[in-house]
Amino acid sequence: MVLAGGAGERFEGPVPKLLAPFGGRPLAAWAIRAAIEASLDAVVVVTGSVDLARVLSGCETEVVVVENARWREGQATSLRAGLDTCALLGMDAAVVGLGDQPLVPASAWRAVGRADGALVVTATFEGRRRPPVRLHRTVWPLLAGTGDEGARELMRRCPELVGEVPCEGDPADVDTLEDLQRYDPGSGAAGVR
Repeated sequence: MVLAGGAGERFEGPVPKLLAPFGGRPLAAWAIRAAIEASLDAVVVVTGSVDLARVLSGCETEVVVVENARWREGQATSLRAGLDTCALLGMDAAVVGLGDQPLVPASAWRAVGRADGALVVTATFEGRRRPPVRLHRTVWPLLAGTGDEGARELMRRCPELVGEVPCEGDPADVDTLEDLQRYDPGSGAAGVR
């Protein structure tokens, strides 16, 4: 599941953050393509503030798009909308990543998705916990329904549920125009697939 519902209010570029050019394609396209290339059971893309039709053009048969009408209430509403869809699809777990993390490769999504043992599995990058995170369906009811935190709050509250998987890639997220410039293709983004 790629969470791509927020407005990216700290981003002050000429276009919405998720549509900003990054490595020759819109920023959100990187996370969506990585999720697709991870070859997990299905890819759910949760949209909201920004029309991602242009980003999703050409991969409509590879993704299930969920519109989160409550995106203004925080990331947790996008997570909940995506999990509701995963439940309808009969999924036992969901691997959740962010649409503004262009440098997380498919291998990280795959490693988290295939990890065994814990009910919540988070990627680690050089020892730091960052998305993607796999959530077993038994923990879905424990997640907040509103607010700006997805699984972080659950991981703090129930650390005994959490396992870690070391992953390659860079978990940097693009929140500002300065972030976009910092992680632009000149820093290696164009080669990440």
